[in-house]
Amino acid sequence: MAAPWEDVLRDETAVQEAARVAVDAALLAGVLMRTEGEPNASDVVNYAPFTLLPSAVPSALFEQAYAVQQDFNLLVDAISQNKEFLERTLASTIKVDDFTARLFRIYMQVLEEGLAQSVFLGINRSDYMFDCGVDGTPALKQIEINTIAASFGGLTSRTVAVHGQVLKVLGKSKEASRLLPNNPSKGLALGIVKAWELYGSPSAVVMFLVEEVQRNIFDQRCVENELWNRNIRVIRRRFRDVFEKGSLDDARRLYMDGQEVAVVYYREGYVPKNYDQQNWEARLLLERSRAVKCPDIATQLAGTKKVQQELSQPGTLEKLLPGRAEAVARIRATFAGLYSLDVGEEGDKIAAMAITDPDRFVLKPQREGGGNNLYGEELRQVLEKIRDSPERTSYILMDKIKPQPAMNYLLRAHSPLQVSECISELGIFGVYVRQGKEMVMNEATGHLLRTKAIEHADGGVAAGVAVLDTPYLV
Repeated sequence: MAAPWEDVLRDETAVQEAARVAVDAALLAGVLMRTEGEPNASDVVNYAPFTLLPSAVPSALFEQAYAVQQDFNLLVDAISQNKEFLERTLASTIKVDDFTARLFRIYMQVLEEGLAQSVFLGINRSDYMFDCGVDGTPALKQIEINTIAASFGGLTSRTVAVHGQVLKVLGKSKEASRLLPNNPSKGLALGIVKAWELYGSPSAVVMFLVEEVQRNIFDQRCVENELWNRNIRVIRRRFRDVFEKGSLDDARRLYMDGQEVAVVYYREGYVPKNYDQQNWEARLLLERSRAVKCPDIATQLAGTKKVQQELSQPGTLEKLLPGRAEAVARIRATFAGLYSLDVGEEGDKIAAMAITDPDRFVLKPQREGGGNNLYGEELRQVLEKIRDSPERTSYILMDKIKPQPAMNYLLRAHSPLQVSECISELGIFGVYVRQGKEMVMNEATGHLLRTKAIEHADGGVAAGVAVLDTPYLV
């Protein structure tokens, strides 16, 4: 899967010059993050980390990833509406994983009260790697699907121009012209716009629910500005603000500071450290409201690793997507091997197999946000410790994907310029809107390529490991 830059990588002078151009181009284009030292201030910013050169991606696998995204949108939506499936699938997990259990309790409480929400908005990102199996032919294999706070749709919209500029400086204008346009932030915003319109209150606002520490604010602003450009008011609030100032009226309309909220777009709330008791109460208030939540709590639960593992069981997809045999086949073709560690003979066998041969597998907890998975010796140690405990059911086991590495430079502020052996992960953004039982929007709205040095097993851009990239189709 070599991209046509081998000559460049050997030319140190050209690389140095291209790196200087690349950094300035990134700053000009707005590929920005706040700094670790001042994560809530925009008067000191730097460029978000990115690759010097676009990375090669097999065009057939790229097209396959796009082609299956609408199927995944339908699947996530179907799971979110299937109480029996969520209850059965998460039964063992919620006994041992307090975070998933608390989300599940809110889910059940809201269902018992009766859903006030009638419009549903999903913004997903399905992430893949290119697995070079025994024969070396790359295959598209899904790592996970993110159903809450899927990030970098904004910054990746701006990275293409940077890589185009770099290629031109290196005398590769023809290759630069082949980079695909990509604007996920616009597609994500159009989903929010559609949900806002269907909510049906022209004076209501869209609320971005944001973290206390907001290093990645510019990524969010890309989506936010698309809404302002359509004269839709946006407010940014934290869980703390919702707890202190949020309220519901008799019709369960949500109000913040006296303003009616049509859509709540979560960029927060996906890991346990996002919650204290007040924040859990705020989450419950939001879930009880009529506002369109992106995601609602059922959709967040649909993105758990335990659900991912259950989907790989024979017959499960057919039950969730009846009469859609082609969609089922497209989805199943992307699955890597997934194994349950539930208590019982089968789970015992799987755990023993992973302890014996830990380099074959990845151990995944029910967490989002990158940097949580366990590999190799660490995987073996953890599994040995919990093999006879119900705690093991809070994890799933997955075959380790083995992609073909390629050489590239990873540009990070205050880091030396050095070539690295790298692997990439492709994410496809999907957006859907459902009103009642009717799907009114279902689209793939752009892509995100992230690349990291091979010595890092796990972690994304926000976790400080991967960097932004642009696919160069080969």
